[in-house]
Amino acid sequence: MSKSETVGAPEMKQEKQREAASLVKRGEFARKASVLSGCVALFIVFSALTSSFYQPANLLDILLQSSINAVIAVGMTLVIMTKGIDLSVGSIVGLSSMVAADMANHGVAAGILAGLAVGLVCGFVNGILIAKLKLPDFIVTLGTLSIFRGAALIYTNGQPIYGLPNTFRDLFAGQLLGIPTPVVFAIAIAGIAYVMVAFTGLGERIIASGGNEEAARLSGINVDTVKVIVYALSGLLSSIAGFILIARIGAAEPIGGQGFELQAIGSAVIGGASLFGGVGNPFGSLIGAVTLGALQNGLTLMNVPSFWQYVASGFVVILAVLADQITRPRR
Repeated sequence: MSKSETVGAPEMKQEKQREAASLVKRGEFARKASVLSGCVALFIVFSALTSSFYQPANLLDILLQSSINAVIAVGMTLVIMTKGIDLSVGSIVGLSSMVAADMANHGVAAGILAGLAVGLVCGFVNGILIAKLKLPDFIVTLGTLSIFRGAALIYTNGQPIYGLPNTFRDLFAGQLLGIPTPVVFAIAIAGIAYVMVAFTGLGERIIASGGNEEAARLSGINVDTVKVIVYALSGLLSSIAGFILIARIGAAEPIGGQGFELQAIGSAVIGGASLFGGVGNPFGSLIGAVTLGALQNGLTLMNVPSFWQYVASGFVVILAVLADQITRPRR
């Protein structure tokens, strides 16, 4: 081997590494841009197809309808960033909202605190079973999905709870400066989660744990604790989504929140969260929730039967997962 070849080999290797890193960065930027551009394109298409779609009242209605899903999706994003999944969020919505509605008769603060505590405990149980006992996240949350739903039915013998205090309804389904409070809650929660992910040590540990769990452990990160925290946060945010749900309809039902898990997972993935872990954006999940809400709203305005709306939403979620699998470099 000549001297020139010996000196040039490391330089060529470094150049290839720089090119690979640059390619990954360009791919990440394109992916983030596609989240927003896809949502905008959907709005443009439906606006062209039906004049009712772009009316301000309808756009505000889309945001309002998407707010519950957006709040759950933020928590789901944190879980997915650790390469996990939480199928029990819909049941946590039902259980925590039942407890909150019941306890609200003893005071609004008591109802809120009780509901938040239920959501936090449910998420904590998921996290302990997954992180400490090393049980598969899919199986654990599938099991607790059934347990929490059953607990909600047992709590009131399957009966709904009516007569929520007006203060509770005004807080979670009222208006603030002309903006529905559910929309305010969704934006505020996404903003707080974004700051946590982007600028705090916990956010760094969440990204590191999902990106490469073994490397994170070797670097001193307590991955188990991180997982418990994100599942607890997911449960907590699900309880807030439950408050918004019962405040809007004026009653708590034990079947409330049924099927919300698919919408939340879909919103997180559409918003850029990778099922391979280590990547996610709470604001992207907010956009993902609005995208799914706009899709359902637009199809409704076009008189497409609700059965086909389920099919369309499912296709969009699958396409988002497929895009993630194709564009995301394997770790």
